[in-house]
Amino acid sequence: MTLTEKYGEMTERFEARSLDARGFSHVDHIGVACQMLQRYEFLEAAFRFGSALRAIAAKAGAADKFNATVTLAFLSLLSERMAAMPHESFDEFLEKNPDLTSRSLMETWYSPDRLGSDRARKSFLMPDKFSS
Repeated sequence: MTLTEKYGEMTERFEARSLDARGFSHVDHIGVACQMLQRYEFLEAAFRFGSALRAIAAKAGAADKFNATVTLAFLSLLSERMAAMPHESFDEFLEKNPDLTSRSLMETWYSPDRLGSDRARKSFLMPDKFSS
């Protein structure tokens, strides 16, 4: 099974909210998000991904782990990178974007306090760190 097939099937389970959160790794989040960004226009992908992720987290008893700011910021970054960097496969995309697998990537633009706040979990917040 190719990664495209793997993430295609995983995306089906994700959207159906039948995906088991245990074992759903950070790279799996990226794979599913990329699939959804390919299937749908950005705003629809963001709505579908966010809704399913929130439901899966709640079903796993971890509703407080959902973060609207991280979700929308990461989807925006993925969408931009996918458009800017042609790639033949998901592996190639990750190879060209190794920073995407870092759990601290959002700290490039957000302070830990802002990103970890209740407000960030509930609604999208603009970055509070800017590079010159």
